[in-house]
Amino acid sequence: MRVIALPVKSLDESKGRLAPLLSPLERAALTLAMLEDVLDATLAMPGWDTWVISPDEAVLEISARRGAASIVEERPPLANAIHQVEVDAAEQGVDALAVLLPDTPLVTPVALTRALHTLGPVVLAPAADDAGTNFLLRRPPSAIASGFGPDSYRRHLEAAAEADLPAAVLGAPELAFDVDDPSDILALAEMPRPGRTAQVIEDLHLRQRATGATGSSFVVRGS
Repeated sequence: MRVIALPVKSLDESKGRLAPLLSPLERAALTLAMLEDVLDATLAMPGWDTWVISPDEAVLEISARRGAASIVEERPPLANAIHQVEVDAAEQGVDALAVLLPDTPLVTPVALTRALHTLGPVVLAPAADDAGTNFLLRRPPSAIASGFGPDSYRRHLEAAAEADLPAAVLGAPELAFDVDDPSDILALAEMPRPGRTAQVIEDLHLRQRATGATGSSFVVRGS
């Protein structure tokens, strides 16, 4: 059994760094749109189950309706949610466990297939800032301990080195890009890529609003 886990915060708390730009309801709409775009990719992976863990009923309902397994998060924050998934994976005899953060709306089935087919006991994709980890695959799930949170990319590399395991690092832009601040909204708005996230950005006029929020001195990440 192989699993892709998507941990999703409560919609009330999601994307807090976008609070100056978006209302709570708008941040919830953006979070759900990104989740559905990511689900499009994970659910297209043959031989892999998708687990969504969240304390939010709306998130779990949408995930279940799409065909993913919904897991009620028992205790935040992110590290605890992932540990809960790891315990469930051990109990169910999961052979390979991938954790993909669901604020990566550019991920495609092609990019995800390449990531999942990358050989090795530890495969990871850093965020664009090379600080966080957006994707972590372990075969078996206990190969190294997960350490999601600030500076997790370095911690995951160090954990693999301490376990004397090779770590394959992916440079896929589809996995590196995540949405955290108004500059990321601008970057998404400039990409001619269809999807629910793009539609929310258009419907809420976020390109114009983000332009005003960032100002002329703000540098778009990845540019």
